[in-house]
Amino acid sequence: MSGDDRARADAVYEALLQRQGEQWVQPRVERTRRVLDLLGDPQRSYRVVHVTGTNGKTSTSRIIESLLRAFGLRTGLFTSPHLVRFTERILIDGAPVGDTEVADAWDSVAPIVEIVDAELAAAGDAPLTFFELLTVLAFVVAADAPIDVLVLEVGMGGAWDSTNTADGDVAVFAPIDIDHADRLGSTISEIATVKGGIIKDGAAVVSAAQHPDAERVLRKMASDRGARITFEGAEFALTDDRLAVGGQLISVRGLASTYDEEYLPLYGAHQGRNAALAIAAVESLIGGAEQPIAGDVLAEGLGQVVSPGRLQLVGTEPTVLVDAAHNPHGAQALAEALRTSFDFDEWGVVLGVLADKDAAGIVAALAPVAAEVFVTAPDSERADDPDALADLVEEAGLRASVHRDLEDAAASAREWASASARRAVVIAGSVVLAGEALAVAAREDWKGGPS
Repeated sequence: MSGDDRARADAVYEALLQRQGEQWVQPRVERTRRVLDLLGDPQRSYRVVHVTGTNGKTSTSRIIESLLRAFGLRTGLFTSPHLVRFTERILIDGAPVGDTEVADAWDSVAPIVEIVDAELAAAGDAPLTFFELLTVLAFVVAADAPIDVLVLEVGMGGAWDSTNTADGDVAVFAPIDIDHADRLGSTISEIATVKGGIIKDGAAVVSAAQHPDAERVLRKMASDRGARITFEGAEFALTDDRLAVGGQLISVRGLASTYDEEYLPLYGAHQGRNAALAIAAVESLIGGAEQPIAGDVLAEGLGQVVSPGRLQLVGTEPTVLVDAAHNPHGAQALAEALRTSFDFDEWGVVLGVLADKDAAGIVAALAPVAAEVFVTAPDSERADDPDALADLVEEAGLRASVHRDLEDAAASAREWASASARRAVVIAGSVVLAGEALAVAAREDWKGGPS
């Protein structure tokens, strides 16, 4: 890969950024489908595991992909958003797509994009959006690789998401909660109905334990489409999880077998449940839920899992973790993991959220574990006002300080934590902030000790 290749790939990203962004979402897939039709439907050249939900879908997708790769299959993975560079969103065999590959794929897509944009303009419609085209690009890259299976994470919702132009052999539902209420609905039932739109006729469906309203909706939608559905708790479950160096040992009752004391290099009971969901999804794809996953395959697949920006250790002396935790449900999972998976007395929380998120809910979820909060704003035009966020923190009875940017907030938090071996820092509240933190931690070498 040359500097020219990187420049070409960066130019692709810049071209995408000129279009309406990911926050611009309309309930339709026809535009994406039109592009794919003109390209010969690349998304139909491989099997698909389609993953949706409110929280845990990225980690679950990554575990599924790793397990499938351990089977010897060639895999693709499409997730969003990215943390540092956009090529992270499209993985081939576990690695970000190469700059040459993504640029070449864009060259093949661009003439079709011009045609569809012209059709849309003639109809008085706006051009194709960032996410619509990124989805198309991922499908083309995966077909060009070529791959055997694509693990496909929904961007938002399900039924009308651009990714729903693919036909999922297995539909996977991570926990469903209230999020993006202005787009998806204000009740669990409404949101579950949108997300349930990824269920295809005759598909296998696996779901995390859900609110009764969500479970009712998913069962009905699966039945209407002749799809077999299984739920965490009734048909599969995480039966045990114990701390281990660098992660945990999990035991899982799967659909086809039981798997005892398997090492998972991720922290938190919620990641153990994500792994149980991923195992059920892979059992459903590989053996129709009747063939167990061989022990060596499972050990390899789980053992090589990574989930950047999810309880990721980025600093030592003092310990610093990064977790996206961008809504109350995610923040609750983070708080529980900090209590149960780490041996610290006090946590300093570097917090920054986007304005369209439930900041009060995130603060309430983190309040029981936060000793000190260092408030800042993610580097985004959608960032919430840090002064207003600090007010919410203080209303929750916590000490808060406001900082001009992440670097300043993190420096203050690390200085605070360095005063005691019983203190640590977690950076949370936004995927954007998590990406910033990974870049700053690498640049300043937080694992090298205090600066």
